[in-house]
Amino acid sequence: MHTHIPVLVEEVMRFLAVQPGGHYIDATFGAGGHTRELLSRTSPDGRVLALDRDESAIEAERPGLQSFGSRLVLARANFRDITSVAEAHGFAAPDGILADIGVSSMMLDDSERGFSFMREGPLDMRMDVDQPQTAADVVNTFSEKEIANILFSFGEERRSRPIASSIVRSRPLTRTTDLVRAVERVLGGRRFGKIHPATRTFQALRIFVNDELGSLQSFLDSSMAALRPRGRLVIISFHSLEDRIVKNKFRSPSIPGVALTKKVIVAAEEEIHRNPRARSAKLRAWEKS
Repeated sequence: MHTHIPVLVEEVMRFLAVQPGGHYIDATFGAGGHTRELLSRTSPDGRVLALDRDESAIEAERPGLQSFGSRLVLARANFRDITSVAEAHGFAAPDGILADIGVSSMMLDDSERGFSFMREGPLDMRMDVDQPQTAADVVNTFSEKEIANILFSFGEERRSRPIASSIVRSRPLTRTTDLVRAVERVLGGRRFGKIHPATRTFQALRIFVNDELGSLQSFLDSSMAALRPRGRLVIISFHSLEDRIVKNKFRSPSIPGVALTKKVIVAAEEEIHRNPRARSAKLRAWEKS
């Protein structure tokens, strides 16, 4: 039984202008929801290349996708390397590219990955478990000033300095709960109806550890170059830092093209009710000239 619900799926398909027989790339496979939809709408002979930097995501979903045969190609890769991966698998000049750049719900739900302040686990946060640096390495070895800069730049955390000070005083931090406690010493505990006080700190460390903003910049440039003329790029982001990068890139692209979304597209109330994760999703689309 497949329970994963992809966000903004109708909007994605509309802005990608998905056609039977088309070639599409899902640059952030995750639990495979958008990939399945692309495969069903490109039938009978359309093809989809799906990338994910997380080996476990691909292996978890592979068995349920075997019925699509050679129409689906799964590749473990960081989406910033989309040009070389697309060429290697026969997807040069695709009709459309999609990236949903939120953390997959599977990663958040797996306490051993250390992404969530809601679950106790090792302070890891690596999307690709083969990369060397973990969140624990950052909080235990970086200077107080460096940590404060990370929290402010990538988490937009206004209390970044006192939190960084609390983190340094709490060393060593090895578990997610250690980090939550260090933040709560500054901001207090969870307050009903408000976002968790550790949200921005966890977000900032995750973005830093995985170089998410650098990867996004590289991916946008590479994707725009890779698309065929009139090909489309659709991006779903989940916080303002990413959305700002996408908006600015679509307004002044390195390659001639036009933003298809004058205003950001958000989920309808009905979808948010069905899938609360959709609440913070922001979709923007671009067409190559």
